[in-house]
Parts: sequence; structure tokens; C-alpha cells
Amino acid sequence: MRTLDEVHATLQIAKLNVDDLKPVIHCLSFGENVSSGDYCLMELDETLCKHIEAGKSLVIRGDKDEHAVLCSEDKTYDLKIADTSNLLLFIPDCKTPDHFPEDLPCQNLIPSRISGFSNCYWELRRCRPKVKKLKKLLMDNAYEGPDSENERNSTEQMYSTDDLLERIQASKQELLNQLQVIHACKIEGYWRILEFDYEMKIMGHITQLVDSESWSFSKVPLSVCLEELGPLEPKELIEHCLNCYGKRYTAEAGEIYFSLNEDKVCRATAQMLLQNAVKFNLSEFQEVWQQSVPEGMTTRLDQLKGLALVDRSSRPETIFLLKVEDLPEDTQERFNCLFGMREKWTEEAVAPYIRDLCGEKQTIGALLTKYARTSMQNGVKVYNSRRPVAT
Repeated sequence: MRTLDEVHATLQIAKLNVDDLKPVIHCLSFGENVSSGDYCLMELDETLCKHIEAGKSLVIRGDKDEHAVLCSEDKTYDLKIADTSNLLLFIPDCKTPDHFPEDLPCQNLIPSRISGFSNCYWELRRCRPKVKKLKKLLMDNAYEGPDSENERNSTEQMYSTDDLLERIQASKQELLNQLQVIHACKIEGYWRILEFDYEMKIMGHITQLVDSESWSFSKVPLSVCLEELGPLEPKELIEHCLNCYGKRYTAEAGEIYFSLNEDKVCRATAQMLLQNAVKFNLSEFQEVWQQSVPEGMTTRLDQLKGLALVDRSSRPETIFLLKVEDLPEDTQERFNCLFGMREKWTEEAVAPYIRDLCGEKQTIGALLTKYARTSMQNGVKVYNSRRPVAT
């Protein structure tokens, strides 16, 4: 350990004035067998620091073929290695100036042992949860009903919440939110997705009951639905479909009702009509679609944003199924796919297919500026690719 005289001599060589420095001096020395590979350093923002200080955990998630992400309870972060030209030293129990009183009478020497060092650290950047794989995992064993032959003979793996957290790069809250988005439900402790035709069959029972009882779509009683439809389908799945396509509320008397969402019911009906057709004549589709929804509901093309695409350039005009969830999760790959499908897009047409790519505080316009070029076509602003697209 250096003496105070040696420290003063070093300061003099460095042409530093002792009076300009703090009265505490750390004398650094390396511990035994110190290696740069002993520790990984990570830079945390204030929110994550408080998260750790509160005794909560951060989890690194990702399969072997995936880029690792870090997850808190409700957020996901990209992990990137940042190099630094300065050597970062890891010193346990190192005291900083704010640990000492300002009126220390004289200079103090404190021995400090270096336990590790590194010239890089993990840098965190907030990112979207990578949940595209979630629906694929669950669709490998879609639920077709308790009496289906596939259900009785299935050998496919099923997933609990903990199982999915091991496979999906998302925080627990983001995972649960996405499970709700894709209409997943728990059956015997495992997350399942109802096969779409089976889901629509249950919704058909519900809307037929609403019609036969002359109920308002905004006041569908849960107890009566379960009593009347219970002999046809499992009660928990009837309630699940009401939750997916309606809003739950409790009346003054304490009875639970659902208000069916017209847009969601019409959208699901359109998907049922479009899923088996490559393209559909637009005017014919609109006529059949309106006839297929429950009486009293009105169909509109804006209900199909992110589900179907209208081709106004063809004669006759056509419509076809294009679900945003089926597009690539990577931003550049998504744009390549969209521009490979259609050379030029209006902002109104492309917005439903890129809205989920926007980061925090990022607008659709900013995203288009980064990944597309603008031009005018018949007085309308359109966007095309910034790079050649393989066809």
C-alpha cells in the first residue's frame, strides 16, 4: 500500500493541486487470480435500479438460436454489448465522495481491492416483446372441443404460464396481455387456443340465443347464457367467448352482463368468410358479409384493419385475408414483405400492418420516413421501398 508521501509525489508529477481534491484517497490493488471474465457488468436506468433495490428479479430469456433479452415484471429489453476504451474496475465496498462528511480534517488513505475488471458492459434498450412464436406454439395443439377425436388422441405438448415464460421472450405481464389478444384460455391448467371454427361455433350459439330471446347486444346476461348453452358447450368456454367478443359489467342488482362488441363480431365473421378464399370479389363479399352477421349489426370495411386488404386497382375490386400477426416480427423484414406484396402503399393502407412495430413515442410517420420513400401518385402521397425488393 502506498504511503501519503508517495501519493503526494505522484500528484506533483501529474501537476495536480492537493487542495483541489477530496480528502479521501483510494489505494487500489488487484486481488488474487483476478480475471476479466469473472464478472459481467450491466448498465441499468433508474427504473431498473429501483426494481433491483426492491428485491425483485430480472430474467434473461431466449433459446439458443435467439438473441437474448432481459425481462422485468412488465417490460422487455434488448441486450447489447457496449465496448469502452476505459477499463471498468469492480471494487466491492468502494466508497464514493458522498459517503464521507465534507469537513474531513486531513487526507485519508483507504486500501481498495479490485475483484474484477472489464472493457465492456451490457447495455439495455427497451424493445417490443417477441411474442410471434406464442400463437404458433399454441396452434400446434388447438382446442377443437371436449368431444373431438384430436383432443382424445393428442400427444402434442401443452404449456402452463411457467412453460411459456421459458419459451417466449417477453415479461410475464406482456405474455399475459398477448395471451388475451390471441384469445387463449386456460383449460385444465394449460393455455390453449380454440380452433377458430370451434370458437365461431360457440359464438353462433350465443348470437342465436340473443336473437331468440330478443336481447339487446349491450345487455346479454351471463347466467342465462350458461344455463341455456351449458348442455351444448363447456360453460367456461362460453364465458371465455363472451369475454373475447364483449365487455363484462355488473348491473345494480349484482347480475353479470356482457355488451357484445359489434366490430369484433363483424371482424371474426369476415375472417370466417375469407379464410378459405384466395381472393373475394369486394362487392359480393360485402353483401355476403352483411348477411352473415347477426341482425342489427352493421359491417364496415374499417373493421378489417390488419385482417384483410382491399385491392382497388383490380377489376373488379377484390379483398383477401392478410393478418398482421402472420407478417415477420423484424421491422426490415416486415417492410420487405409488404413492399414485395405491393409496390406502393398509402399511409392509410399500410398503417394497420406496421403500427405494432412503433417503439415508445415513435409515430407511424417516423417509421415510414426511416424505411420507405415517398412520392405522389394521382395527387396522393404513396410509399415505396428504400431498397430493391426480391420478387
